[in-house]
Amino acid sequence: MIFADFTRALGQLGDARFRRVLVIGVLLSLALLAGVYALFLGFIQWATPESIDIPFVGPVQGLDTLLSWGSALFMIGLSVFLMVPVASVFTGLFLEDVAQAVEDRHYPSLPPVARVPFMDALIDSANFFAVLIAVNMLALLLYGFAGPFIPVVFWAVNGFLLGREYFTLVATRRLGRAGAKALRSRYAAQIWLAGTLMAAPLSVPIINLLIPVLGAATFTHMFHRLNARAT
Repeated sequence: MIFADFTRALGQLGDARFRRVLVIGVLLSLALLAGVYALFLGFIQWATPESIDIPFVGPVQGLDTLLSWGSALFMIGLSVFLMVPVASVFTGLFLEDVAQAVEDRHYPSLPPVARVPFMDALIDSANFFAVLIAVNMLALLLYGFAGPFIPVVFWAVNGFLLGREYFTLVATRRLGRAGAKALRSRYAAQIWLAGTLMAAPLSVPIINLLIPVLGAATFTHMFHRLNARAT
């Protein structure tokens, strides 16, 4: 059923409104990715008094480095890891627009819902981003014992976090926080699996730019399917 949810999300790519949301989402993902990458370079410069060489980039020396072609290629490669926090930031900033586009197309009889105030969404997004970074720092301890299964551990940890956050935000629009938490607890295993299936393609450069939008659409379909089953 999870794959059916994803297929329905993928099938909406022909919808003009959804394409607009998708294009904006990809541009937003690129902007967020560039921002996270700029912070990464800034941290390297702060932590290393002398200039260091990065493969395909060269010496890290400020804005010139950030705008170089080598830096762009390196950022695409680094997106294997950076797109997870980018996807987490995406939830609070853009998920509601994707969910609304999906509901307008597939669930037109639903009553309208009030938009979450921008500052509330921004605070929720920042809080989740902090949790995701903290949990991944702790997960570094597990990677030392995971050996060849490091990617699986990475996907499972971040899949749990992304699935929990995406589903909660979609469900809260219709059920409120208490109702969203109850439904999420009832179907925790399915939500974790869906989050893991979202985290895995986030590790594939270029394709990963599409995943935050398609993931938000997939979790919207998943919410309505599970909510209908529960009622």
